[in-house]
Amino acid sequence: MKKHLIAGVVVAVVVVGGGAWLLSRARVDASGTPASPGAVAGAAAASGPAVSVTTVRVQKRDVDVMLEATGTVQSINSVDVRPQIASVITKVNIKEGQFVRAGDPLFALDARNDEVNVAKAQAQLAKDQAALADAERQLARSQDLFKQNFISQGAIDTNQTLVDSSRAVVEADRAAISAAQVGLSYTRIVAPTAGRAGAINVYPGSLVQPTGNALVTITQLDPIAVGFSLPQRNLNDALTTLRSGGGTVTALIPDSGATMQGKLQFVDNVVDQSSGTVRVKAEFANKGERLWPGAFVTIRLAVQTLRGASVVPLAAIIQSPRGKIVYVVDAAGKAIARSVEVVYASGEDAAVTGVAPGERIVLEGRQNLRPGTIVVERAAPENSAPRGRRNGAASAASSVGAMVPAGASGAIAVRTNAA
Repeated sequence: MKKHLIAGVVVAVVVVGGGAWLLSRARVDASGTPASPGAVAGAAAASGPAVSVTTVRVQKRDVDVMLEATGTVQSINSVDVRPQIASVITKVNIKEGQFVRAGDPLFALDARNDEVNVAKAQAQLAKDQAALADAERQLARSQDLFKQNFISQGAIDTNQTLVDSSRAVVEADRAAISAAQVGLSYTRIVAPTAGRAGAINVYPGSLVQPTGNALVTITQLDPIAVGFSLPQRNLNDALTTLRSGGGTVTALIPDSGATMQGKLQFVDNVVDQSSGTVRVKAEFANKGERLWPGAFVTIRLAVQTLRGASVVPLAAIIQSPRGKIVYVVDAAGKAIARSVEVVYASGEDAAVTGVAPGERIVLEGRQNLRPGTIVVERAAPENSAPRGRRNGAASAASSVGAMVPAGASGAIAVRTNAA
């Protein structure tokens, strides 16, 4: 029994070896050179069953290289309104949340004492103006008498001194009136800038003081700024963008998914040594009030444009032992593994080198492929590409890894967080 088993194994080995030799011999006869193990494997894959896949075309388009960071919305002007004198609120002229213009009345304070001071200064001015007029008449009469030799030059000089001193007193009175009017103006508090009024912290009858809490805060909402931080290595990119006119800054609002376009306005003059970042600020038109002070948004700053880049879905890229590859479908309907280099990745797409625009690459079904596998392209549903890209976004960390710039292209893909 054991002898029959050994004989069966030997026969099977001979049959397999002979078949392999005949296949190798046939390829030697056809090409004149021995077939490589990879070619034999490819032939085996080609002779296997076809794999159903979906494909997409490699696109050619301009790709903006973005620096991405988390920013905080900041008002360009935000003023805490406080009184300059201690007094009592007599009237509140605004409502909470109201939009005001610069110069609009906000609060009225008790002005009785200051009004009295103005009236008193005006009365003193009238008195001293009358004294000045009398001194000027005395001087005119003394000048006539001096011409007739009735008085001496000393008498004229005395009258002239009286006129000059009276004029100085009148000027002092006018200054006193101006000072009293300044004090009176403190009782009428107006908006120092245009913006939206916040919470009102006082009511008629409230006693207010310069060192107390703010009466209200006026915040400008349009235009508005977003501050964020960039790594020190991207400082030159930010400065170049600022010098060229501010570039294009995109703010992505997390809750609604809406985007807004703005311009870079400011790059700080010092790098924070503790974090190795530099503070940057962009300005946005905000008529729709979608950006609110204190909110967090995702900022994307375009610093470079890759012209005519080959763009593929990120989900189509496979991380193999030899690097990143995609499966290209050739004219014969076979899957060919093609090495690619990721130049820049953003969202669900990646700009790569190694494939040409217009080539078909496998998107769905790539996990079942081997080099040389015959593929059958199935009709993709309308939402197949987005679904594939969503799957790619979920598996990007495992199949592609972190996207890094290609050294030759100078492309940048950066994700930072605000300090």
